[in-house]
Amino acid sequence: MPDDAEDTALPDGNAGLSFPWPEAPAEGEVVEVASGVLWARLPLPMALDHVNVYFLREGDGWAMVDTGFDTKRTRALLGKLRIGPLGGDPVRRLLVTHHHPDHIGLAGWLQSDGTELLTTRTAWLMARMLQLDRQTEMVSGTIAFCRRWGMDPAILERRAKERPFNFVDVVSEMPLGYTRIRAGDEIFLGGRRWVVAQGDGHAPEHAVLYERDGDLVLGGDQLLPGISPNLGLYPTEPGADPVGDWLAACDRLAPLARPDQLVLPGHKLPYRGLPRRMATLRQNHVAALNRLHAHLTEPRTGGACFAPLFRRKVDKKIYGLAFFEAIAHLQHLHLTGRARRIERDDGVWLFEAA
Repeated sequence: MPDDAEDTALPDGNAGLSFPWPEAPAEGEVVEVASGVLWARLPLPMALDHVNVYFLREGDGWAMVDTGFDTKRTRALLGKLRIGPLGGDPVRRLLVTHHHPDHIGLAGWLQSDGTELLTTRTAWLMARMLQLDRQTEMVSGTIAFCRRWGMDPAILERRAKERPFNFVDVVSEMPLGYTRIRAGDEIFLGGRRWVVAQGDGHAPEHAVLYERDGDLVLGGDQLLPGISPNLGLYPTEPGADPVGDWLAACDRLAPLARPDQLVLPGHKLPYRGLPRRMATLRQNHVAALNRLHAHLTEPRTGGACFAPLFRRKVDKKIYGLAFFEAIAHLQHLHLTGRARRIERDDGVWLFEAA
């Protein structure tokens, strides 16, 4: 994934949360977090160096939640888990919380072995679309988008000459066919009844599952502890408002939170304290918007708006996601009337507080 790093997410700490397991399972091993529910980790080649996956006992097999990248290493590790902790039993069903490659990378590979894929319609369509989008260089529309929003010209020139990240680099080919889940559905997975709710902002139609008669929550990247997931504005939907979608999702999901629930997130450690976490996840971006608004006392480009959002110097390794997150926050201020957008003579947009 391009420029991905934990530091591009807005840090907000773990106040009010408890962590039943202070350490993650070692590579190739699992931790049982509930009866018949196993937690494992798969590696990612970036600063946020892991993704959590979960296995739920289901008859003579397993249901799996999310997959990691499609690499030789992750395929080998999943094979090791199958032979070891999974007792040689097959993965019958796969729940993918959202379309990002660290969560859907191995879905097609598993489907080719007979696994049923369950995900939201938007997640499946996005993944299928992105598999067709193979580029050897940055396309002109992306260059124009980044220039208009104020990406540093030298960085844009360098990136325009580089081979961009392609979804298919780390996602196996996905065959036709999947089982749709949507907000409001009740499904059985791993011998448990779950209610499907919809997150947004980080990924469209992100599935969050709440156990109907128990305390487990499958949170994906919508309910991470310690950091908020990246909220980026991209040229695929230039008029979008991912920050607004995120805030609306927080309001929608907050009433479902209980203190006793055990949240199984896509990254970091499982935790309890979801009501407090929901409030923090929302407030984190409200505070970021307020800091950014105060920063716009004079007209600024998107590339000049990192300081109020990120607590570290943004280097070239993380510049991309930092840029797209910064302009997403500018977009929200503009769409809600808190910032004016001015077009400079060279076509670059400037923003100032309204």
